[in-house]
Amino acid sequence: MTAATEIAFENTFVRDLDGLFVPWQAAPAPDPRLVLLNESLARELGLDPAQLRTPDGLALLTGTAVPDSATTVAQAYAGHQFGNYSPRLGDGRALLVGELVAPDGTRRDLHLKGSGRTPFARGGDGKAPLGPMLREYVISEAMHALGVPSTRSLAVVATGEPVLRERGPEPGAVLARTAASHLRVGTFQFAAATGDTALLRRLAEYAVARHHPGASSPRELYRAVITAQAELVARWMQIGFVHGVMNTDNMTISGETIDYGPCAFLDAHDPATWFSSIDSGGRYAYGNQPGIAQWNLARFGEALLPLLADSQDEAVELATEELTGFADSYLAARDRGYLAKIGVGTPELLGGLFALLADQRPDHTLFFRRLSDAARGDTGPVRALLGDPTALDAWLESWRAAGPDADAMDRVNPVYVPRNHLVEEALGAAVVDGDLEPVQWLLQVLADPFTEREGYERYAQPAGPDAPPFMTFCGT
Repeated sequence: MTAATEIAFENTFVRDLDGLFVPWQAAPAPDPRLVLLNESLARELGLDPAQLRTPDGLALLTGTAVPDSATTVAQAYAGHQFGNYSPRLGDGRALLVGELVAPDGTRRDLHLKGSGRTPFARGGDGKAPLGPMLREYVISEAMHALGVPSTRSLAVVATGEPVLRERGPEPGAVLARTAASHLRVGTFQFAAATGDTALLRRLAEYAVARHHPGASSPRELYRAVITAQAELVARWMQIGFVHGVMNTDNMTISGETIDYGPCAFLDAHDPATWFSSIDSGGRYAYGNQPGIAQWNLARFGEALLPLLADSQDEAVELATEELTGFADSYLAARDRGYLAKIGVGTPELLGGLFALLADQRPDHTLFFRRLSDAARGDTGPVRALLGDPTALDAWLESWRAAGPDADAMDRVNPVYVPRNHLVEEALGAAVVDGDLEPVQWLLQVLADPFTEREGYERYAQPAGPDAPPFMTFCGT
């Protein structure tokens, strides 16, 4: 790296958690080309966008040449994947470059996805196609704009090397993303499986210091993570987000959404909806997400048992007591969010709302946005979204009597979410035709999801009844 691009990284994860990573180097990128750069995020991190566009900047964003202050490592973790435990997963195609301390004091990991095979790779080439990396960029930035805690995307860089997938050769790419950290439930599972209680304790202390400084014990750490995840999944449910692969290695200790592989958004509100090609039984369907989160947190509690009490029985009792709080935390967060969406403070209205949504299955995003019209006196747009408009009338009457605040509703109910068909259309143009304009337009629209704008109507509409069934693929 030249002096101009010498960026100061810190490496507290590497310093404090020996045993949870393997030092590793990125694979070569023969002909790197910048595809997308998140200039506003770069500035938030204290980085110079112009420097990131230089050859040295691209070398950093692909991991092929990093500053002396960086220590690139593949992180170790275990995890339950679709309910089945894998003792050794880890970053099979990713590297942690280090930690950036932003001008406001915020610490963020810089992490490279698709940077090549590591010792944790499980049969794959460790590389990534351009399409899935663009997908994660688009969806993660949309989630951020929607106010959902999330990893962020800094850049997508094409490597100049094709990668072979089932559909044939595709352009290779690296995604540079940031996160509060990449500590996962699976990180704790890996540490616990080593049998090294000192390592597990160091990990817990590190997680407390980095994410939950108010926690004074492992039990309070557990409680804090339960609360953070309950609030996160409630936000997913409120915006109609389907993560698609809620394995324990994809659940963060910080409470951020991570790993946008086979994710998607609801059109019709249907709790049984799932999109992932690898989820043959619908384990991670939209309506299952709160229960799966609790199941994952039970696995987190199991990993923490050696730190909770000297007696196994007492530790299990304490963990169980904390886990029972998940339901109350989730339901409280769910109800707060939905009351904000309908603009009233009347919890009695929610039961009828949930039953109505499940029965009539209106478009999830448009239903709540068009309720604002009803709050202003025009019930036509929201009634038109239902197969049986009369099914809404009794609930509407009670709701309007409660005095909904239409302006407040518009501040929390988006007009625009990453509609699945539009995301696929934009990714297809970028990958097949080399045309980034649809992706750039989509990013522009999704950056301001709550402001309805003339001329952008197609970005607010579902695919329509004649569209083929939508399915997502993990991209590995």
